[in-house]
Amino acid sequence: MLTPEMVKKMTRDPLIFAMANPIPEIMPEDALAVRPDAIIGTGRSDYPNQINNVLCFPFIFRGALDCGATTINEEMKLATVRALADLAMAEVPEVVATAYKGEELRFGRNYLIPKPFDPRLIEMIAPAVAKAAADTGVARRPIVDMDAYRQKLRAGPGCLDSAPLDLSGFLPGYAERGALRFCRCVGRA
Repeated sequence: MLTPEMVKKMTRDPLIFAMANPIPEIMPEDALAVRPDAIIGTGRSDYPNQINNVLCFPFIFRGALDCGATTINEEMKLATVRALADLAMAEVPEVVATAYKGEELRFGRNYLIPKPFDPRLIEMIAPAVAKAAADTGVARRPIVDMDAYRQKLRAGPGCLDSAPLDLSGFLPGYAERGALRFCRCVGRA
């Protein structure tokens, strides 16, 4: 547990990742009540900065499988982190803004990492992983044409690859995985 008293003692602009689910070590509103300058991430979808493995695992595996990687090494993980960082700082496309109506999706305190339904995740992370695998010699089938590979990934199925979904009405309080199950049920994923 992280108490408000502990948060009060933290340095300026404390970075708090309260990752326990469903109840984080400290609720964001409790931390912000004593430290309005806190930057907070949780595993929950009903707060800003949801940190969840859904942001990267599917795309790490996609890149690793597509190039026939024999392992997932540190360089591949670092490539993932760098791709996530680049995406977080990039301008958010309309399809993502539409899905997350009402949220400010610009890099800052409440937007440190991309949203789970950002369709750019697959086209940024999988190629970065495949390239890192090739560069480190663990790819059995290195991808030669990364632009064509990105295009293929972009054209693949996904919740946001066609008409945007408005997730604002049913996401509050629910994890994105529930929304993804919904998309699969209606044939959108």
